Amino acid sequence: MTAMLDTLDPSRPITTRTVSVRTLVVIRWVALAGQVAALVLVAFGLGSPLPMALSLSVVAISALLNLRLQMRRDGRERLREGEAAFYLAFDIAQLSLLLYLTGGLENPFALMMLAPVTVSATILGRKSTVNLCLLALLCATVLAMTHFPLPWSESEFALPDLYVTGIWCALVIALVFNAAYAWWVAEEARQLSTALAATQQALAREQRMAAMGGIAAAAAHELGSPLATIAVVARELARELPKDSDLSEDAQLLLSESRRCREILASLGRDPTPDAGQPFTAIPVDALVEQAAASHQRDDVAVIVEVQDRDGGDDPDREVPTVVPSPELLHGIGAFIQNAVQFAQATVEVAILVGARSLTITIEDDGPGFPLTLLTRLGEPYVSGRGNRDGHMGLGVFIAITLLGRTGAAVEFSNRREGGARVVIRWPDGVLNTG
Repeated sequence: MTAMLDTLDPSRPITTRTVSVRTLVVIRWVALAGQVAALVLVAFGLGSPLPMALSLSVVAISALLNLRLQMRRDGRERLREGEAAFYLAFDIAQLSLLLYLTGGLENPFALMMLAPVTVSATILGRKSTVNLCLLALLCATVLAMTHFPLPWSESEFALPDLYVTGIWCALVIALVFNAAYAWWVAEEARQLSTALAATQQALAREQRMAAMGGIAAAAAHELGSPLATIAVVARELARELPKDSDLSEDAQLLLSESRRCREILASLGRDPTPDAGQPFTAIPVDALVEQAAASHQRDDVAVIVEVQDRDGGDDPDREVPTVVPSPELLHGIGAFIQNAVQFAQATVEVAILVGARSLTITIEDDGPGFPLTLLTRLGEPYVSGRGNRDGHMGLGVFIAITLLGRTGAAVEFSNRREGGARVVIRWPDGVLNTG
C-alpha cells in the first residue's frame, strides 16, 4: 500500500495539470474571434477612430501562432505545463498590447485580462499561476500609466485619473482573488480525484489478495487427487523394495515429501476464502477483526479484541454473528487498527458491540490521540490525523472511510478522556448483512 501511495505523491507532477492542444486552440480561436468582432463593431458600427491596422496586426500574430500550434501538434496531445504557461503568457501580452492601442484600462474589455490567469489557475500548478498573475499585474500597471487614447466619437474624452486608478485597483484585486480561488477549488478537485484513484487501487489490491486465496484453495482441492495417487504408489514401492536396496531410501523420501505436500495443501484448504470467483464465506465478526489486524501486529503493542454486551461489558459467551469478509471491510477496519497500533504505547482495544440487527466496532489506543484542530477535518484527502510520520500522506483515513462507506458504515472520531484516540465504526440496523 505504501509503494502504491508513493506513486500518488502530490509533490510530483500531476498529469491532470495539463491541457489538450484541441482545448487550448479552441479557447484561443474564440478569444480572437471576439477581439475581431469588437474591433469591427467599434470602428464601423460606432464610427469610433481606431488604429485598425495595428490592432488587426496584433490579432493576426496571435492567429498565426494558434494556427501553427494547431497544424504542428495533434489535437489529442496534452501540452506540458511549461508550454501551456507560455501560450497563456503570450495571450496576456497580446491582449495588453491590444488594450494599449485602444485606451488601456479605460477600455471596458480590460476585464478580459482575468481570463488567462483564471484558465491557468484551473489547469496549471501554483508556480505557473503566480508567474502569470504577476505578468498580468505588470501589464495592468503599464496600461494604467500609458496607452493610446480611448476610441470615442467625441474628441477630447478622457476618464479622470482617480477613476482609472480605481479600475486598476479593482483589476488587481480581481486578478489575485480569482486566481487564488480558482486554483484552490481546482486543487481540491485534483486531490479528491487522486485520492479516489488511490481508493480504487487499494480496493483492487484487496480483491486481488482475496482472489489469490481463492486460487490457492482451488489449487489445494484440484491437486489433492493426483497427490494422493502419488502417495499410494510411493507407499507400494516402499513396501515392495528390499530394505537394503538403494531405491528404498528414495521411495521413503518420495513418501515423506508427498505427505508434506498433503499437509501444505490441507493448510491452504483451510483458508476461509472458497474457490476463486465464488462468494466469500461468512465468518464471525471477531474473526473478521482479527483477520484485518493480523498483518498490523507489533511485538510491543497488544491488540485486544472482545465482544461486549449492550452495557459495554465483556461477554465471551455471547453468540457472535457472522459477516462476509469483503475487501472493503478487511481494508477499512485494518487501516484503522494499523493507525492505532502505529501510535499506541502498549495497548489497542477493539470492542465489538452487537445489537439486534446493528453492529458497532470501537477501536481505542493509548497513544497521543487526534489533534483537536483536525478532528472535524479527519476523512478529507491529504489530512493526516496524527502528523506526517514516515511519509504518511493523509490518504489512509480517507480510503478507509470511503471503503467502509460502501458497506453502509458511519465513522466517528474522538479522543478518550484518559488519553488516546477512539474510532467508532457503526452500521445501523439492517445495513450490514449479519447472520
